[in-house]
Amino acid sequence: MKRAALANFAKNISPPNLSIMQDEGWSVSRVRTELLSGLTVALALVPEAVAFAFVAGVHPLVGLYAAFMVGLITALFGGRPGMISGATGALAVVMVALVADHGVEYLFATVVLMGILQIIAGVMQWGKFIRLVPHPVMLGFVNGLAIVIFLAQLTQFKDPASGGSEWLSSGSMLLMLGLVALTMVIIWATPKITTIIPAPLAGIGIVAILVIVLGLEVPRVGDMASIEGGLPLFHIPMVPLNFETFEIILPYAVILAAIGLIESLLTLNLVGEITGKRGGASQECMAQGASNIVTGFFGGMGGCAMIGQSMINVKSGGRTRIAGIAAALFLLLFIVAASPLIEQIPLAALVGVMFMVVIGTFAWNSLKIMTKVPLTDAFVIVLVTVVTVLTDLAIAVVVGVIVSALAYAWNNARRIHAVTRDSLTDKGAKVYEIHGPLFFGSSDGFVEIFDFSGDPESVIIDFKESRVVDQSALQAIEAVAAKYEAAGKKIALRHLTRDCHQLLTRAGHLVVDSSDDPEYGVAVDYGVRTGILGGH
Repeated sequence: MKRAALANFAKNISPPNLSIMQDEGWSVSRVRTELLSGLTVALALVPEAVAFAFVAGVHPLVGLYAAFMVGLITALFGGRPGMISGATGALAVVMVALVADHGVEYLFATVVLMGILQIIAGVMQWGKFIRLVPHPVMLGFVNGLAIVIFLAQLTQFKDPASGGSEWLSSGSMLLMLGLVALTMVIIWATPKITTIIPAPLAGIGIVAILVIVLGLEVPRVGDMASIEGGLPLFHIPMVPLNFETFEIILPYAVILAAIGLIESLLTLNLVGEITGKRGGASQECMAQGASNIVTGFFGGMGGCAMIGQSMINVKSGGRTRIAGIAAALFLLLFIVAASPLIEQIPLAALVGVMFMVVIGTFAWNSLKIMTKVPLTDAFVIVLVTVVTVLTDLAIAVVVGVIVSALAYAWNNARRIHAVTRDSLTDKGAKVYEIHGPLFFGSSDGFVEIFDFSGDPESVIIDFKESRVVDQSALQAIEAVAAKYEAAGKKIALRHLTRDCHQLLTRAGHLVVDSSDDPEYGVAVDYGVRTGILGGH
């Protein structure tokens, strides 16, 4: 027993797989694909990071530094190679209130605390609970996020000169739409011609060259904000180190940590489905936490996994840690040395890339299966999609899980029933063979099964086809026993499984404190004590 326990403990603390190439193997073509995929991701990260920094109410470099540091650390130590992390809109919309009320220094302190909470979640292995997210919720998640990504691109069709409050003029709008469409066509056609260059990179490069050579007047990256800067510097958040500060930042840190981990773990599962490889949820939690702690001390706004950029990376061929590392390093290179060149890239090319991501991310098959799946599952898909668009991802997932859980509980609650017969071993006794789980949802139905006045003096409740699950089930068993006791009759429980036996024994219900646990061979009956839990 001790040896088995030690082996299990050693298994849980086994070192994570931090191999750069994982199981892909080193080759010139593989490294080239990873580097080009990372370059494509880095180009798409620039406007996203700048836009999310504006949403949070901080300087663009705060978003760019976060994209670099979070992206680099999670690429090195994360649980799913191929994932891309950085500053995200889901976190930015929470941060804006904190920045507006208390300033950016409190944001940095919050990001550090957020990272600590995420590391705690990883150490406690809470990431495994992501498996409780049902598939309809996953479909709603990707559909909602695809719509959010699409809506986020619409701001690029507004005139930068107006501060983003007015749409482009008709001529500029048509030119912008034409370049977006051209980018999408290039991305669609490139894989049919060559696989040497990632399709999104080809789309960005060709459209950028076309715009620069022809001198077309369309919004460019530099019109959003200058991305020029230096290396991020170590910076301790300038906030008072007292309990009042902790009270201010803790609620934000908890929300940000939860949102960040939910989005990261769902993206981890999605990338795993596409690549056919499993990822380490706890390892990803700790990598996200470490990246946010570092980011908070280097003037970044924090971040989490980015489904849009992860899809770009995966569709471009990125499968190893090299792509994520390259994306982060390319982004840093853009900031410190290549900003004048990057600022000339037309936003239309990047919008075209993101539109193709939207098309690839949206679960189109979910529209076809709506009439084939249970009505509850179809409702959950639509609900999670709508809530994701109207609020945020974390709320949508929680709502979807709650609705799915309630639907599951209701379906199981209706399954409780009993088959009655005369006892073969106890003459004159009546046997109730219970079918279906006994828990809070079915406890009332369980009590209604019995005929307390019409039953004989001895009643046996057989749980061979049932399970006693929770306190409501214990309460129901006690209520049934009390009613028979009041009628001067006795009952016995038969065929308790080991977990049911332990649950009832711990509550003090079983009269016979026996370690015997019949494996449905020899029936052992247990008497029931009443008055343990009380009637209220």
